[in-house]
Amino acid sequence: MAWSFRKKREIPAGLWTKCTNPACGKMAFSKTIQENVNVCPECSHHMRLEARRRVDLLLDAGTFQPLGDDIVPVDVLRFNDGSEAYEQKLKRTRAKGQTGEAALAGRGSMGGRPVVLAVLDFSFLGGSMGVVVGERVALAAEAALKDRVPLIVVSSSGGARMHEGPLSLMQMAKTSAAIARLRPAKIPYISVLADPCTGGVSASFAAQGDLTFAEPGALIGFAGPRVIESTIRTTLPEGFQRAEFLAEKGFIDRIVDRRKLREEILAVLAYLAPLPEQPLLASATAGEPAPTAGLSPKTA
Repeated sequence: MAWSFRKKREIPAGLWTKCTNPACGKMAFSKTIQENVNVCPECSHHMRLEARRRVDLLLDAGTFQPLGDDIVPVDVLRFNDGSEAYEQKLKRTRAKGQTGEAALAGRGSMGGRPVVLAVLDFSFLGGSMGVVVGERVALAAEAALKDRVPLIVVSSSGGARMHEGPLSLMQMAKTSAAIARLRPAKIPYISVLADPCTGGVSASFAAQGDLTFAEPGALIGFAGPRVIESTIRTTLPEGFQRAEFLAEKGFIDRIVDRRKLREEILAVLAYLAPLPEQPLLASATAGEPAPTAGLSPKTA
């Protein structure tokens, strides 16, 4: 009997991607996942997405003009966690990632409408908020105020950056103050919460939106469930701190599929801040008062 042996084919690295939803775990072609903006084609689980891809997803092609790209973090505290200095950690993280910091901010347009956009990137040190992240978010708010255009911030973060100590905590007040200046000027601010959005980010600018959207299944909260349970000594309800639970309790205005986020934001902005050349809404022509340009529903 003749035996034939064939060499086992090696599967190229990165060809397949596994869904990060424990209840699914299905494998799919990485190209299919990428074309579906990191949403699982089997269960629609929203996996994490890099900041630059979010910018491309939301803004018109070629319109992004960065703000604060020249600002870089400095290891003022000479922080060392015992295994690696903060400065070395920053260099290593930049070398393997697509961004030089955990936030991108800039001017751009959506459907021809001028906007200012800031996006946090969880792949860079867990999207943690240090001095540079706080500065870029504040610059975005100041640009929106100066240009009198809507501000959109997509948040995905583990909270304040421990490597910068109290300097990182100060960014909560700084960003909150910058965002708060938009409301008296009647400039819309839309906050989009992605998985995860926790710690100091969720307790500052991420929670200040005139409208707050969230991606399906996103983990949102200040402290983790285990910390809360051990503090209050009780069992938390099922789904606690997930987007669906918070939407039910009124913290989130709407849960929006990532693939429909751009059109959802454009529809909202057409109501909150109609462009001069846009006709008034049908409700206004039917005898109802037309919405004031840029007026937030929470200030109306």
